[in-house]
Amino acid sequence: MTTPHVSLRFSTCDLCDSLKADTSGATRWLPGQRYRSYGARMRFAGPIATVRCLEDNSRVKAAVESFGGGKVLVVDGGGSLRRALLGGNLAASAAKNGWAGLLVHGAVRDLEELRAADVGIFALGHVPMPTERRDEGLSDVPVQIDGQWIRPGEWLYADEDGVVITPTAVHPVG
Repeated sequence: MTTPHVSLRFSTCDLCDSLKADTSGATRWLPGQRYRSYGARMRFAGPIATVRCLEDNSRVKAAVESFGGGKVLVVDGGGSLRRALLGGNLAASAAKNGWAGLLVHGAVRDLEELRAADVGIFALGHVPMPTERRDEGLSDVPVQIDGQWIRPGEWLYADEDGVVITPTAVHPVG
């Protein structure tokens, strides 16, 4: 399965400007100050795949070790900063397997290795402690982050200004 090419010349601010008249609630956004960029790509976009897990990155590992095809993995880690859901090895796997980016509602680790991985990585924070793999969590389910529902197949656009979620691909402005 191939993914439509997304121009990386988009700006989330321009997307919001062009979509601000939409009062349906279909377009959602997450504030930029909540998430820090950790990967080599400061801007990324693509169709969403999801994982919901709490301090167990078994499903994250399975996802990034599979073909990403330009998708963005949204990881709902419950906002926990006690254990890192993504580290250098998994970031390298995500880059190698064609993931456009990851949005982690939780913690990451191995910052030097994350910066070297050719993938976008936004997360709430970082901590050196890894997870215990217990084979828990769910994949490809709707997740709620910062009060916004995010569903597999929707589109995510991320840059230094924030994160925008749309129901389908939006032709980037700018």
